[in-house]
Order: sequence, then C-alpha cells, then structure tokens
Amino acid sequence: MRSSTPPTWGRGSALPLFRTLRPWGRASALPLFRALRPWGRASALPVILLSLSGAACRQDMHDQPKLEAYEASDFFADGQGMRPIPENTVARGQLIEDELLHTGKVNGQLADALPFPVTREVLERGRERFGIYCTPCHGETGMGNGMVVQRGYRPAASFHSEALRSRPLGHYVDVMTNGFGAMPDYRAQVAPGDRWAIAAYIRVLQLSQQATVEDVPEDRRRELENPGDAGQSPSSTTAEPPEGGAR
Repeated sequence: MRSSTPPTWGRGSALPLFRTLRPWGRASALPLFRALRPWGRASALPVILLSLSGAACRQDMHDQPKLEAYEASDFFADGQGMRPIPENTVARGQLIEDELLHTGKVNGQLADALPFPVTREVLERGRERFGIYCTPCHGETGMGNGMVVQRGYRPAASFHSEALRSRPLGHYVDVMTNGFGAMPDYRAQVAPGDRWAIAAYIRVLQLSQQATVEDVPEDRRRELENPGDAGQSPSSTTAEPPEGGAR
C-alpha cells in the first residue's frame, strides 16, 4: 500500500536530472525511472546517483597502458618488454674509482699495502670491526675457534697458519668483499675502508702470536718481566672509521 504522504521529490526537481541524462536520450532513462517507481521518488534519488557514478567509473588508472615486469611486447624485435642493461652501466653510488680501496688489487693483482696510512686509530677501528663481524667464527685471537664454531658450525680458517700468514693484505680484503668457500661476502656490512682496517688488525694478531721479546720496545719490556708494574690501559673508545669506512 502506498503511503499517503505527499512525495518530497516533485517533477520540477527531477528536471535537472533529465537534463543530465539528455546525452543518453530520454527514452533510455525512462526504464530506470519506471523500475524505481515502486520505491517512491524520494528514495530513488540516492540509487540513481549511485548508478550514475558507477557508470562513470573506468579502469584506465587501474590497468594503465604500460609494460609490466616480464611482460611480452611486440614493439621490440625480441618480444620482451624488459630491456637488458647497457654494457658498462654503473648504478648510482656504485662507481669504483679506487681499485685498491674497493677490491684489494692493483691491476688485477692482490696488493700488500694499505691505501691509507696505518695509524693507531686505524688499528683500533679494525679491532672494533673485527670483534663485531669476525670473532663469531674466527675467535678473538683469529684461531678459528669462534663461538659459532664451538656450537657446531663449520670450523673457520686460522689466521696463524703458514698459508694465511704469507697472504698479502689484499687477500683478506678480497675475501671480505667477495666471500671465499663457506664464508659469505661482507661487502654490504663492512665498508671498503673498514675492510682494510680489519686486514691491518689481522696482521697485528698474526704478529702477536709470532712475536719475540726483541719485537717489544725496550721501554716496554719491563712490563713483561713485572706485569704488576704495568699501568692501567687507557679506556677504549669507539674508533673513528678510516677513509671509506662506515660509522
């Protein structure tokens, strides 16, 4: 049963809607109005507006006319949408201008000299980085008996073997850069300058296990004879990274 309440949407108010639908033709709009007649004209207005907005929705932004990854294309002769990277392309921030610093090599040969002066700060930085990245496998003294090895991981190489003591410094930099055997590369974790600092500290460890009394400065030999007389070592501080190192 229809309500006796007069409709709040009169014919006059429907005129703008018909004008909006004029491009479609009035005849095509009549079935829509007739279908909505049982609901009442006032309640039909939201439905009509919703229908119009839905008809205006398109998928151009959702399905854009572009080539997606691994999509085929008839524009190129090989039928592939993805194009190969041009030869000798260098990504932003990946330009290696200093071969020695970044690879440990000079003209493709392993080098045995650091690309910057060896200072106490460099060695302290190397000791710090070695303690973070190397000791889990190689141990504090570089014997290859780190904590993960003691827990069942594959034994790491000892830096005190004759084979590794005879290796140039560039060898350690190359291994940290590219990995070797079971050891993964650490190029993402350790900056180029820090790799050299670690390599220099490895030399310190090797010397510490092969040193004699004659290698100790005369003014410090007394400390070996009377360890109790040795003063307190200065408190360690966070070493500054060398050139090319990350904080």
